Amino acid sequence: MIRKLPKPLDEPRVLIGASALLAIVVVAILAPVLAPHDPNHQDLLQILVPPFWQEGAEAGFPLGTDGLGRCVLSRLIYGARVAVIVGSVVPIGTVLLGTTIAIVAGYFGGKIDWAVSRTVDVWMSFPPVVLSLVLMVGLSPGLRNVILATVLVDWTRFCRVTRGAILGVMKLDYVASARIAGASHVQVMLRDLLPAVFPIIITLFSVEIGIAVVVESVLSFVGVSVSPAIPTWGSMIADGLVTVFQEPWGLAFPVSMIIVTVLGANMLGDGLRVRLDSHHATRLGADL
Repeated sequence: MIRKLPKPLDEPRVLIGASALLAIVVVAILAPVLAPHDPNHQDLLQILVPPFWQEGAEAGFPLGTDGLGRCVLSRLIYGARVAVIVGSVVPIGTVLLGTTIAIVAGYFGGKIDWAVSRTVDVWMSFPPVVLSLVLMVGLSPGLRNVILATVLVDWTRFCRVTRGAILGVMKLDYVASARIAGASHVQVMLRDLLPAVFPIIITLFSVEIGIAVVVESVLSFVGVSVSPAIPTWGSMIADGLVTVFQEPWGLAFPVSMIIVTVLGANMLGDGLRVRLDSHHATRLGADL
C-alpha cells in the first residue's frame, strides 16, 4: 500500500519562507505606491529624524530619515527592487550553468569530469566576495554586470554538489537500462539524471536567493554595484555606518531586511528539501 505523499506546503518552513519572500516581491512591485516619498529626495531640514516610536519623530517619515534627509522607509522599499531582481535572475543563471556542466561531467566522466573538477576546485579556492569584487572592477558597475559576476562566482557551488549526486545516480540500474535500450546521451541526461537530482537543485536554488542578495549588498556597500542614484540595502548600510552613533536605526533597518530575506530563502530551501526528498524516497519504494 502506497501512503499519501506529503504536500510541500504542509511543511511550516516552506510556508514561512515563501511568505517572507513573496512579501518582499510584492513590496518591490508596488514600490511607487507604497513609498511615501521619492527615495532620493533630500530634505536637509529633516536630517536624522528618528522612527515613529521615538521622541521627535515626524508623521511623514515613519522610519525616520538618514544623514541626507532621505526617507528611510522609501529607500528600503525601493531597495527591495534590486534585491528581487538579483535574487531572481542570479539563481536561474547559476542553476543553468552549474547544473549543465555537472550533468555533462558526471555522465561522461573520465577526462571531462577531471577537468571540470579541477576547474571547480581552483575557482572555489578564491573567497567568493573577493572574486566578485575583482570581477566587478573589470566589468564596471551596473546591475547586469552584478548579475553576471555573481553567476560566474557561484556556479561552482551548484556544479560540485550536483555532480556528486549525478555520480551516485549513474550507478543505478535504470540508467544503465536506458543506455542499453538505445536512449541517446541527451535523453538519458534529461529524462533520467535531471529528475533524480531535482530536489537538490531546488534546495540550492532557494539558498542561492539569499546568497545573491548578500553578494549584491556587499558590492553596493563598497560602491561597485548599481548607480548611486538607485537605492540598495547595501548602500543604505554604508550610509548608516556614517551616522550609526547618532541614529543606529539607519543601519539596523537594511541589515534586518537582508536577514529576513536570507532566512526566508533558507527556510524555503530546507522545507522543500525535506518534502521533495520524502516524495522521491516514497516513489522509489513504490517502484521497488
